[in-house]
Amino acid sequence: MSTATMSTAGPSPSTAEKLARARRASPQVARLSSNQKNSLLRAMAAAIQANSERILEANRADLDSRDLRPSSRDRLLLNPKRMADMTAAIEAVIDLPDPVGEVLEHWTRPNGLEIRKIRVPLGVIGVIYESRPNVTVDAIVLAFKAGNAVVLRGGREAVHTNECLVEILSQTAGLPDGAVELLDSRSRDSVDELLRARGLVDVIVPRGGADLINRVVDTARVPVIETGAGNCHVYVDDEADLDMADSVVINAKVSRPSVCNSAEKLLVHRGVAASYIPRIVRKLQEAGVEVRGDEDTRRLAYDLGVKAAEPEDWFTEYSALIMAVAVVDDLDAAIGHINRYSTSHSDAIVTRNEPRARAFLEQVDSAAVYWNASTRFTDGGEFGFGAEMGISTQKLHCRGPFALKELTSIKYQVIGSGQIRI
Repeated sequence: MSTATMSTAGPSPSTAEKLARARRASPQVARLSSNQKNSLLRAMAAAIQANSERILEANRADLDSRDLRPSSRDRLLLNPKRMADMTAAIEAVIDLPDPVGEVLEHWTRPNGLEIRKIRVPLGVIGVIYESRPNVTVDAIVLAFKAGNAVVLRGGREAVHTNECLVEILSQTAGLPDGAVELLDSRSRDSVDELLRARGLVDVIVPRGGADLINRVVDTARVPVIETGAGNCHVYVDDEADLDMADSVVINAKVSRPSVCNSAEKLLVHRGVAASYIPRIVRKLQEAGVEVRGDEDTRRLAYDLGVKAAEPEDWFTEYSALIMAVAVVDDLDAAIGHINRYSTSHSDAIVTRNEPRARAFLEQVDSAAVYWNASTRFTDGGEFGFGAEMGISTQKLHCRGPFALKELTSIKYQVIGSGQIRI
């Protein structure tokens, strides 16, 4: 049983000790069968359900200990529905095929060598993240199902919730000691030690805002799978169904503004701007959204109190009920705007014109591109992955929602009958 967060007599394990424990646990986790892993995951889901009130109490302690912005409070908050979503995500991961040992390719060379390319665990995965307690559970479950040990470093704003969750899950009978480790979030030193842990940690996944991600990418000595901030766009074409556009825009912005797949920018084709801008601005404002606009938007919605968008607005991920709106001349202008200002996360077009939609899907350089659908679907669960470690906006190893398969590497098994190279 891991003692990552157990209250024990004597000093707590140091970061170095926890990293070493995770390294030792890694081959033990990798050797577990699919049935063994699924059995342990079922026990984890049951443990969360059995300890739900204890977890919610720890979460209330975090919520009461800080003066949080609404978006930060929303990310941190647990309630019965979100607790149920946690266990549902575990069940969904249990139902997924185990990627470890999957034969990706298999061929025989003219000299008789048989070569198999197979999936293998990455080893030890470090996860640095902010606020959201569900990330704690998702990271543990996905890393474990893919045969990895995991080292977590959550944000200090969720310290009680994360310690409670990890203590409960690390007590799962049969879980190798060190398979789940939680570093001290009260100290910045633990982040630095994790980022320098080359040889102990195989890959680091940062999940949070741009400042966190940039710090990890800039300073880590361990390879990084970069997750991206979400400066996401919706473009309403002049051949859009405007009722559909209303629905997509409002959902993409309002349904959960604190998350990275929430739309932050709205672009409107000049051909429908005169009628559509006042209409959608009113609907956004009725939903509690502060609208900031370019000069054309403010002119067309002159009586609606639209604030002037500053140059930095176009680059900003608000994570709040704020949306910047701009008028663009045509599809090419929309694509150019998005490729300049987007974080390459998720961007959408609303149009009836299929050639334009296809051009948008092909030319917008983002991890997920949508035609007539909300950006809020960029999510591991919504894509059928059960859960996710994050949304990768980089292009190496994985891109978009990454989950089980992306938490593996490959190995070549070469079987011969005495061949030697001449």
